[in-house]
Amino acid sequence: MNIKVESLPSGVKKIIFARPDIRNAFHAEMISEITESLINLSTMSDIRLLILEGEGKVFCAGADLNYMKEQAKKTQEQNLEDARRLGEMFYALASFPTPVLCAVKGAAIGGGLGLTVCADYVLCEEKTIFATSEVLLGIIPGVISPYIIRKIGIAKASYFMLSGKKMNATEAHDIGLVNKVTSEEYFSADLEKVTKEFLLAGPNAARKTKELIKNCSPLPSKAQMEFCAQSIAAARSTEEAQQGLSSFFLKKIPDWCV
Repeated sequence: MNIKVESLPSGVKKIIFARPDIRNAFHAEMISEITESLINLSTMSDIRLLILEGEGKVFCAGADLNYMKEQAKKTQEQNLEDARRLGEMFYALASFPTPVLCAVKGAAIGGGLGLTVCADYVLCEEKTIFATSEVLLGIIPGVISPYIIRKIGIAKASYFMLSGKKMNATEAHDIGLVNKVTSEEYFSADLEKVTKEFLLAGPNAARKTKELIKNCSPLPSKAQMEFCAQSIAAARSTEEAQQGLSSFFLKKIPDWCV
């Protein structure tokens, strides 16, 4: 198993990414496991809060390098099916019926960042790095883009997505990606504190408020999700993407850099 699901007191559930040796980067199997767990947990009437965290020093570094290499060799249609499955995972998280809390350490890159922007609250350790660096590889932040823009607005999201710039925890907090930055020393205590704060809410009221939030700030439509999936599938098969990924693996600078 690439993830673990834990049950804590008072209706708290935790999904833990369990590939610390590769910075909890995900591949097709892990994506399926996360999606299945989210769907199963969402049907449980006694759950009150969902926490996501990663084993080891890194929350999630996005896509596994071997997974990226495999995708680069696949057809556009195969890439489209993969992008749809990835989109389903983010939608299952963003539409989760209870509050979702991400406990982030080390890095949240690409799809890892996508997980955080689908959450209701992000607690991060002060040395954490955030980025959606797809454009630096000649591809695009396809299926996560609606959630980034929904979270921080287009004015802040545009530069972040178009430059691929890495942000430290303070910068991420300043633009609204993160709710609280804390030290390694106080991380566990602050996680416990915010968990208790969420549990002060009436269980039904919290669920109804989550529905209210989604109504006031709608999740992407099926048409928008399909557009995003088709966009990233097309981008992965371009010459530019092939060069960008190749340059990344070979630790070279792409030709388009000046």
